[in-house]
Amino acid sequence: MRCEAIVLAAGLGTRMNSAMPKVLQPLGGWPLLRWSVEACRQATGEEPHVVIPPEADEIRQAVGNEVHFVVQAEPLGTGHAALQAAGALNGKSELLLVTSADMPLLTSDTLRGLIEVQQANVGPVTLLTTESDPPRGFGRVERDPRGKIVGIIEEAQASPVQLGLKELNVGAYCFRAAWLWEQLPKVQKSAKGEYYLTDLVGLATASGQPVAVLKLADPNEAIGINTLEHLAEAEAAIRRRINRELMAKGVRFLDPETTYVEAGVRVASDTVLLPNTHLQGETVIGSGCQIGPNSILRNAQVGDRCRIEASVVEGAVLEQDVEVGPFARLRTGARLGAGVHVGNFGEIKSSTLGPGVKVGHFSYLGDATIGKGVNIGAGTITCNFDGKQKHATTIGEGAFIGSDTMLVAPVNVGPGARTGAGAVVTKDVPANTLAAGVPARVIRKLNPHD
Repeated sequence: MRCEAIVLAAGLGTRMNSAMPKVLQPLGGWPLLRWSVEACRQATGEEPHVVIPPEADEIRQAVGNEVHFVVQAEPLGTGHAALQAAGALNGKSELLLVTSADMPLLTSDTLRGLIEVQQANVGPVTLLTTESDPPRGFGRVERDPRGKIVGIIEEAQASPVQLGLKELNVGAYCFRAAWLWEQLPKVQKSAKGEYYLTDLVGLATASGQPVAVLKLADPNEAIGINTLEHLAEAEAAIRRRINRELMAKGVRFLDPETTYVEAGVRVASDTVLLPNTHLQGETVIGSGCQIGPNSILRNAQVGDRCRIEASVVEGAVLEQDVEVGPFARLRTGARLGAGVHVGNFGEIKSSTLGPGVKVGHFSYLGDATIGKGVNIGAGTITCNFDGKQKHATTIGEGAFIGSDTMLVAPVNVGPGARTGAGAVVTKDVPANTLAAGVPARVIRKLNPHD
């Protein structure tokens, strides 16, 4: 049976006390909504229909153009929100999966299981339930003495006896589509002036049709997001999930509880992640690396056998066998060739370092191209900005840059050239020559074979 999905994402999220829409709050490096969209996409093989509020350009941009958006003009409850998708979905599929963007920890496996249970159910609906203490505001599932479901009671309307029921409605459903579109208009407005999807369970049982249930295997999936406290709980749960998946693939964590890896990150086997390491964005790390402690990698590409200690790497590319840190910063556009070493307090931006380049410490390289085997002495600075424009520095293969050299761009240092300590280089230095002084002047030729 073909199944399509509806993701309810039009809630106002007022309890978050945040100017950011609830469905865009970050979780594990993704907006909440993206977790639900990805899970539905994988579970059904179809692009989901996402119900959003009016003027939701931020939400559209966060998810992309692949999904189908449906606007709920007024916040009149979950049943009303689902009904807004009738025009796009009525008659298109046999089954409909309905879930919510504020339930981001529900996995594709769980949603696929919900669909499979409904495929075998002769009744019109299967709901997802759990047992949780505290109950997190979920509605209570009522059963008769024979164990048959008779309805769902929202927490706000529940009596003290009903509040004591342990089985909770998680808020994810799989419906027989034709029945859903027929019954949704029959849902009555609640005392709060809203139309609830949960009332459909009562409509089904009142007509003698069976309601099936799938119970969550992992109660952490039932962490719903209504407050920033809930978001912190979910963040801890998603971090454990991501880290478990990486460990199963051969990545070693010295302390998983203090290692933070976002959803878009890829790490190869035999890499070791040390405490207080943060891997963010679309970072990719090769095999046999050691990252951390106290390192941040954001949208970085790291080759095999690299070591990054107590450093920040943002938008940089590192080839194999590179050593960075401690206390180094690689900024966007930095590209380090094989075997490069960047020591403490080195900063590199929009620069390419050839194989084997050594940047000892306390140096800044910006808008530079550095040839193979160059040694950059301590305190070297490329003076690349004149107050209006950035300018390039080029250093040829095998050059040696003395400590505290100022390279005033645009400037070229030829292959095999050397600068003396404290030189201020304002003019090009020819290949195989020594330049020193302030401003630097060529002192003599060098024997390239020395």
